[in-house]
Amino acid sequence: MDYDAMVLEDVGPRVTIRESDSLKVDFILKNVDLSFACSLRRIILAEIPTIAIDLVEVETNTSVLPDEFIAHRLGLIPLNSKAADDLIYTRDCDSCDQYCDQCSITLTLHAKCTGGDVMSVYARDLVVGEPRRNEWIGIPIITDPEGQGSIICKLRKNQELRMKCVAKKGIAKEHSKWAPTASVGFEYDPHNKLRHVDYWYEQDPLKEWPKGKNAEWEDPPQEGEPFNYEASPGIFYLEVESAGSLEPDAIVQQGIKVLQQKLAAVIQELDTGGRGDANGEVMDMNGYGGPSSPEANGYGGRDYEMDQGYTTPYVNGGGASAWGGGGGATPYGATPYGPNRY
Repeated sequence: MDYDAMVLEDVGPRVTIRESDSLKVDFILKNVDLSFACSLRRIILAEIPTIAIDLVEVETNTSVLPDEFIAHRLGLIPLNSKAADDLIYTRDCDSCDQYCDQCSITLTLHAKCTGGDVMSVYARDLVVGEPRRNEWIGIPIITDPEGQGSIICKLRKNQELRMKCVAKKGIAKEHSKWAPTASVGFEYDPHNKLRHVDYWYEQDPLKEWPKGKNAEWEDPPQEGEPFNYEASPGIFYLEVESAGSLEPDAIVQQGIKVLQQKLAAVIQELDTGGRGDANGEVMDMNGYGGPSSPEANGYGGRDYEMDQGYTTPYVNGGGASAWGGGGGATPYGATPYGPNRY
């Protein structure tokens, strides 16, 4: 076969990796439309499952920081989320009501300052408990040269910190502590040939809006070139920076996987008309195991009685007074100026 005579058509999605390391990947995505590229970007930002500390049980805290402040800092410490699919969501766990070995990982923190100098408590002081679903999951990510990790708090003499932390699987759509990325750069049409951006300028837009590095990968528009009304973007420049819980290439792969699960769920709904699968079993939009946000009435439709903070002490309806009447009513039922009108 004469391979030189073959004409290779540029069809199908193509990825060109420009730069890659342990924390960042810079690549070009071609032969896809804008909706696909933007969907992948949004999924990478908000719907890739990771592991993060969700519950903190405080046994002792004599530091100057309140419990809630330290718990918030603990939740933002990146934990290794490799093979996070081995852990199920707590809302889908039938073995417990709050947490267990199948849906969570336990970490303990115990530090006490006995000397005269200030003692710093770091992420390295978190001890991962057993059992675990695999050997990587839940380990605090430490990337600094000193091997200490994120600082949690500082203790003076005789101050002590003892806590039990429960890490769970979640997505950034529920809380940003589950975000796998620190940032996601996204750009297309760096020369603005499609006129999707209307630059504000005072004198010269070319001088006031300098081109970025992505402009070097495309030809600039020629002077007097007519505008193409049928043109559409087909080349996208993405730069994914990991927060540490997942490697950047794993983030992109997980993003594609979640997108496939969502598309499969849509196809399932269209094929069955919402009546169920081939076996007659009704499946929802998350029937393929993709990540999802909690339902309005709790996690996955389960009621955890989270409405106690939204009721009045009199439990007689919102806006009602202690006298049992509607909002604005006096103890005597009416104002001196007649019935209440709003």
